[in-house]
Amino acid sequence: MTDKIIETNSEQETRALGMELAGNARPGQIYALIGDLGVGKTVLTQGIAEGLGITEPVSSPTFTIVQVYEEGRMPFYHFDVYRIGDIAEMDEIGYEDYFFGEGICLVEWANLIEELMPEQTVWITIEKDLEKGFDYRKITFSRRS
Repeated sequence: MTDKIIETNSEQETRALGMELAGNARPGQIYALIGDLGVGKTVLTQGIAEGLGITEPVSSPTFTIVQVYEEGRMPFYHFDVYRIGDIAEMDEIGYEDYFFGEGICLVEWANLIEELMPEQTVWITIEKDLEKGFDYRKITFSRRS
């Protein structure tokens, strides 16, 4: 997959992109979400949840590592591995059941557990560029081999 870049200029556009991703996603899809604090990872994630038909509030599961949403058209497994101290913690929570389950996985800070990420993972990097405006985001989609 060649890198694909999408630029958004508002939270609404970033959320809409997440909704579009959800509309095209199939069970077993894994997204690795990379970006600095405050760059819009949660906004994109909320868009994915909304696109799946999830109505409950969605926020980063920083202290629980994974949050499971089952009310949408398929399960949504939202990971935040920012606080993972040892990769063995992922085994303890049974990450493989989620990664290879019947839903969509989104892993924030996935670069911290890159060696666990399956080959079919779609990597999404969100970046700001304040010269282009406060709400501007450059969102890059890629696959790593």
